[in-house]
Amino acid sequence: MMVSRSMAFLLAARAGIRGFVLQTRCCVAMVCVVCSLARAHAADAPVQLTIVGGVAAVSQYTKFERPFWVHDIPRLTGGRITAEIHSFDQSGLSGQEMLQLMRLGVVPFGTALLAMVSADEPELNAVDLPLLNPDIASLRNTVRLYRGHLHDVLQRKYGNELLSIYAYPAQVLFCRKAFAGLNDLAGRKVRTSSVGQSEMMSALGAIPVMTPFSEVVSAIRNNVVDCAITGTMTGNQIGLPAVTSYIYPMAISWGLSFFGANEAAWQQLPPDLRDTLQTNIHRLELAIWQSADRETAGGLACDIGSGDCVDGKVFHMILVPVTEEDNSRRAQLLAQSILPHWIQRCGPDCATAWNDTLGPALGIRISAE
Repeated sequence: MMVSRSMAFLLAARAGIRGFVLQTRCCVAMVCVVCSLARAHAADAPVQLTIVGGVAAVSQYTKFERPFWVHDIPRLTGGRITAEIHSFDQSGLSGQEMLQLMRLGVVPFGTALLAMVSADEPELNAVDLPLLNPDIASLRNTVRLYRGHLHDVLQRKYGNELLSIYAYPAQVLFCRKAFAGLNDLAGRKVRTSSVGQSEMMSALGAIPVMTPFSEVVSAIRNNVVDCAITGTMTGNQIGLPAVTSYIYPMAISWGLSFFGANEAAWQQLPPDLRDTLQTNIHRLELAIWQSADRETAGGLACDIGSGDCVDGKVFHMILVPVTEEDNSRRAQLLAQSILPHWIQRCGPDCATAWNDTLGPALGIRISAE
């Protein structure tokens, strides 16, 4: 019953969401009619889902998301569900517009990078603000505390059912020239991928340059930027250590994403299939988090040429140690710059949500003013 939804997906991919809203609404309405007819005439036919996944070039998609939907789900449901999956960065869709595409039902099942969609909804990225989670244990606790609120925001504002939260490996700093720590970044041009990262770099006196992931290596090579923030293993996979020499291991952020479903599309599925999907998507989430933990350490080992390198290419970057001064600077930046800027973008309701969920655990209460 989801085959026609993929038609709407392809139309949106070609035309773009801007200037296409009216046609999209017509397509969604047509899909509902077709789905009803399909149920009436082919009640026992397999359900075909169209999935928009994460970034194509990294292991989360190639080793986990794609095999899960293409192979595991048909097997686990006895053929009652089949699925096709497209990575969002190769689908012609804008990552920034995933929330609206899912709300409209153009993308019935989709993955959205929180840093990208936070331009529309800053509240969603509270769990992955720069420097908030210096290690994966901190990240797990942050997500645990905020998950219920994230679910409520997505359901109430966007009609989306939150099904999973995925973590990429830690995003760290790669630089061409030597530096001693956070305070030594002043004056350098740094590749960032979110508003929060850009604000952090500005607070340090650096010059943020928003750059797509696919252009990071060329930006370094062509001196567009001096440093780049990206994953330890993802950076390794695209050859970033070949054009940089220094790596700083403090986790700046983690590149969290959520996987969810348009509420109408989700409710159209039979209850037993929803239960099967929820159970197994939860298992997929656990596997992706375990992989993110391994790849964070493994990517760093490969980048610096350690004997613990697995699944990556061996380079010989210089590891810049995290000092006590850096840890103090991290706490100061978080309390005095990163959180206040986030509240300015997000509003007083976000301050309330923070103080009710994350604030007590982290010992940081923020003002709505």
